[in-house]
Amino acid sequence: MADTDGLLEARDFTGPAATAGAFHVKGAQAQDWGLQNRLSRIFRRDTGRTVMLAFDHGYFLGPMAGLERLDTGIAPLVPDADAIMMTRGALRTSIPPHTDAGIVLRASGGPSVLRDLSDEHIALDIEDAVRLNAAALAIQVFIGSENESRSVRNLAALVDAGQRHGVAVLGVTAVGKDMVRDARYFRLATRISAEMGAHVVKTYYVEEGFETVTASCPVPIIVAGGKKLPELDALTMAHRSIQEGAAGVDMGRNIFQSEHPAAMLAAVRAVVHDDAKPEEAYELFRDRAAASA
Repeated sequence: MADTDGLLEARDFTGPAATAGAFHVKGAQAQDWGLQNRLSRIFRRDTGRTVMLAFDHGYFLGPMAGLERLDTGIAPLVPDADAIMMTRGALRTSIPPHTDAGIVLRASGGPSVLRDLSDEHIALDIEDAVRLNAAALAIQVFIGSENESRSVRNLAALVDAGQRHGVAVLGVTAVGKDMVRDARYFRLATRISAEMGAHVVKTYYVEEGFETVTASCPVPIIVAGGKKLPELDALTMAHRSIQEGAAGVDMGRNIFQSEHPAAMLAAVRAVVHDDAKPEEAYELFRDRAAASA
């Protein structure tokens, strides 16, 4: 029998009911607690934004410049990223399990850079994603390509699995070299991804009309870094993306191919979370780079 001696009488029943408040991730107010919790590992509550470090390129490009050694080149950067995007193989072999970063796993794959990249399939079982404590799964969507229908079907199947297990899905708008990269195309590609159930969409920044892309997408848009740019140019793109409605950036080459990756990551964080101007962030980059020399 339980010992009831000395128990205090319950008496604090007064006052208004406490509420959890509005959820800070666009379009996720009606999602289950577990999925919201996973999204909170990616998007900071105080800003509603994220700096995601992407290094999943090896799944179709192999050991490209900057990714020759994930354990020495990438792992030291992880503590300063809100989220990290990689394959499950890279996570298991090269990323310390004590990381606090939100885990975004590449879930589609198949062809290498030597073949048609749109010929992808789902390449990750949802149970393994849960086993790895993934916050989200990333999948390519090839709107306008020969394999458009299959990629949309892949996205829908992954969303079904994610909803069952409370794991978010990041739809990545893949753009072939022959596709037009303008706001009209990205409005189409991002909206389709969201309508099919993606909880977050990754796309590219365009200088004309990008605010219409973010406004017409009912879930957060994060901007891909794309090819390596001079640091000031990359920071300018990040700043414009945020000011025009993006909820963050997912940068890879513009960080790990910089001469000073840690300094560049700090500068990107200043743009995304502190609304630093590109010139201010570039000065931060230079200061951090000089201090580490």
